Amino acid sequence: MSDPIAFAVAVLTLLATPGPTNTLLAASGATHGLRPSLKLIPAEICGYLITICLLLGIAAPLIAAHAMIGVALKLAACLWLICCATRLWRAAALELEQTRTNLSARRVFVTTLINPKALIFALAIIPPGSPVEIAPWLAAFSGMVIMVATGWVAAGASLARSAGHLATPRRICRATALALVVFAMLVGGSAVTSVY
Repeated sequence: MSDPIAFAVAVLTLLATPGPTNTLLAASGATHGLRPSLKLIPAEICGYLITICLLLGIAAPLIAAHAMIGVALKLAACLWLICCATRLWRAAALELEQTRTNLSARRVFVTTLINPKALIFALAIIPPGSPVEIAPWLAAFSGMVIMVATGWVAAGASLARSAGHLATPRRICRATALALVVFAMLVGGSAVTSVY
């Protein structure tokens, strides 16, 4: 996609779509507040950039030649999301201080690293080319990640403020866990249907 406007619209639309990383960012905004949660955004950017670069350079030719590699990547992502959901569900029973450790930069990084959206960015949205040619596209992409991630964190923080006692850390963790299970089922279902 070499048209800058079409590129921006596609990236912003896909980034804004609810997904596992956005769910974690919103949950962090709700349980930690806006400022502390903004520290998670560099982890999201790094996760996306590493995956996109690896997919563009290595995986795209392999996936084209061997479809089962793509299926295996989707199943691995599904398992990671289920692990995240299980940890968050268990964390819901803990005190707030213990819950905060479950919404770490490491968790956001790994979740973004295997986020199925990265496949779409790498294989359908970011124009192919040499590292020098794609660098401006990746820089623009990173700027849009910052904008959208800040919006998700702010939405979570706003929800916690407006919902008052209804949006407790326990409920937010459990809702986040359920959302991650839904995403895991979608990714796993997509992997299974692509085999048949």
